[in-house]
Amino acid sequence: MEFNIKRKSIKTVSTGSLVDNYPHDLQMYKVPPVDDISLQEFETLALERLSLLRCLATATTLKGLRIFSEEWTDFVISDLKNQGLKYYAKLCEKSSCGTLQADLEARRKDHIAHFILRLAYCRTEELRRWFISRELELFKMRFMTMKTDAIDAFFKINNLCYTNISDSEKSELMKYLRESTFYQSSQNIENFKFYKVKFYEVLDLVKARKVYLRGGYAYIPHKDFISVLSAQFRMHLRQTLAIACHHLGEIEQDERLVSLLKGLHQSYSGNDFISDTKVTIPIESIDSLSIKSFPLCMKQLHEQLRSVHHLKHGGRLQYGLYLKGIGVTLEDSLRFWREEFTKIMELDKFEKQYAYNIRYNYGKEGSKKNYTPFTCLKIINTNVGPGDCHGCPYRHSDTNILKNKLKGYGLESEAVNDIVDMTKKGHYQIACSKYFDAVHKTDFGLGINHPNQFFEESQKILKGDIKVEVKKDEKPKNIKKESTDEFEDMDIDEVTERKE
Repeated sequence: MEFNIKRKSIKTVSTGSLVDNYPHDLQMYKVPPVDDISLQEFETLALERLSLLRCLATATTLKGLRIFSEEWTDFVISDLKNQGLKYYAKLCEKSSCGTLQADLEARRKDHIAHFILRLAYCRTEELRRWFISRELELFKMRFMTMKTDAIDAFFKINNLCYTNISDSEKSELMKYLRESTFYQSSQNIENFKFYKVKFYEVLDLVKARKVYLRGGYAYIPHKDFISVLSAQFRMHLRQTLAIACHHLGEIEQDERLVSLLKGLHQSYSGNDFISDTKVTIPIESIDSLSIKSFPLCMKQLHEQLRSVHHLKHGGRLQYGLYLKGIGVTLEDSLRFWREEFTKIMELDKFEKQYAYNIRYNYGKEGSKKNYTPFTCLKIINTNVGPGDCHGCPYRHSDTNILKNKLKGYGLESEAVNDIVDMTKKGHYQIACSKYFDAVHKTDFGLGINHPNQFFEESQKILKGDIKVEVKKDEKPKNIKKESTDEFEDMDIDEVTERKE
């Protein structure tokens, strides 16, 4: 299906199938899409949705923000805008029933992308758990931003037979509702809509003692109605992911889709750092830049090269593409490697055995492809053998060696312990973020996804392009670990059933 949207059409009201299929910003995703889309759009929508879900995880896990708080929501929306995902930001800011072409297109992308990720995340229990958690967070956040009229429309569209209690019944129970409603101090209870539901539909609220119970029913304010919907949404997702897993064989004939879906969870969705407009970095400044602006994985490669004047193939590839990504030219790169290697070998040997690979990385030999620097995920998942010094030091190094190395760089003991603690828990990218903060003496909380991102953000701080507060004597933020508990996202009755 193709859409030829002109600039003026965005401001006009649209009619047709899109209006019928997507009448509301918030969806329960019960009906799969039937559009014909290109493979390129398929991949683009998948990566954009993945960026959205990772943004939610970053807000809680890395930034340490209280989930669904105002600060948490503001960070998510701001990050989406910074990544160019403005249509997702708009869907998260306020849900509505508008019929502008831009609204309909945003809902269409949202719908298709959700079902693409179902195919990618239905393969294992671990992937399903992560996907359900993130989609549930997204669903809750979007519902909580809706106004009353949008909520009523959502109920009607999805045939949800819930009606708020009458004014007379509310007046009769006002005393109890005021005492039991969680956020009564900051809101006017009399203006709330209350719904009467079976108590077992809101077990999380009952457990937290946030609702008034009477005769087997719970009286919940409209802002807490998300507990009812989220339980239904979670159960629906869990069931449909299991069904999708059984039908994966039907798409295995298309190798392009299979490879994309299998590798999606480990794919990188950010900047590829191959822009031709980058500022050129002179090779003479590499030593000074490596002190603060190199992530640990690249810093140890640089030190190894300077120390023994040689790197194995994996190290040359990882470090060479990184230097290319920060702005080192082919000529400077050849000179840099040549000067080091010829300290232990003849020039002729270097030219015959190593120069070709350097030119190859820059797209000047072989297939002449413009290769991109390695992402964090690629480095973390790479194979590292005996004697190799590439890979991710947080994953591939012994923790005692890592700890001593960090202390040798002059980092404070508290920062070192924090980094090592994240490493032991398997949060390698969070450990890298902690290292970034320790080196720059800030509490920036940057989500590190790429070594070249580390370099660029460091340079912005050092050049004064980003103003950050210098960390003083204060305890670091508590980082909420993403739970691996298989019961975390289940209903109470399902937990009981599984444990039995």
